[in-house]
Amino acid sequence: MAKTQLTWYGHSAYKIVTPGGKTLLIDPWITNPKNPNAEKDLAALTQVDAIFLTHGHGDHVGETVAIGKKTGAKLVATMDLAVALTKLLGFPPEQATGETTGFFGGRVPLLNGDVISTLVPALHGGAIAKDDTATPFLASPASGVIIEVKNGPCFYDTGDTDVFSDMSLVSRFNKIDVMLACIGDHFTMGPERAALAVKLVQPKLVIPHHYATFPVLTGTPERFREALKKEGCGAELRVMEVGQTIEL
Repeated sequence: MAKTQLTWYGHSAYKIVTPGGKTLLIDPWITNPKNPNAEKDLAALTQVDAIFLTHGHGDHVGETVAIGKKTGAKLVATMDLAVALTKLLGFPPEQATGETTGFFGGRVPLLNGDVISTLVPALHGGAIAKDDTATPFLASPASGVIIEVKNGPCFYDTGDTDVFSDMSLVSRFNKIDVMLACIGDHFTMGPERAALAVKLVQPKLVIPHHYATFPVLTGTPERFREALKKEGCGAELRVMEVGQTIEL
């Protein structure tokens, strides 16, 4: 049986290819400063079935609109964020309907049952603007996302967030195989607070992201590793290289 493939493009941008051959993107800022192959990677994204967007900040929206227009990918996000993307940024509205958008807690079947998505809370902002001169639009609270892959792993992407006690509820409803966790500090939880988040969620595997993209993001995988040990977390830590693809 085919395995699930996970690619990290740097910052918070991921690609998941399911055993059924569906291509999913999460927060696709492909052209982030840490990706030396950004143009090539962007050009290679000719088949994308769904784009998962945790919130409206530019370092997560990235190339969502361009990729959506090119591939016909469906948008998976809160309904408020979907409205902002279609009205302000020009994402095709027919690809951002109630079939794939929702709010916290609802399980949304996608792609003929190949994937089930659940949006969950995150402690972060959600402002989105058309450009640097426009008045920001508050596109609902930020979210994390649970992605259940048929015949594959269950992912939990924290989005941008601080740790909070209700993260423990994630594993009550879904056994998380892979947790994608922000660790950069300053705008999100740093390594020590992220380690506590891992302890609450209890995934099998944790992959850090949203660090070192800018100097202000000072969290490091090394600090995260030490913090996980101090918290007594049993999760395996896997640090991915930008552009790396792993099989799960």
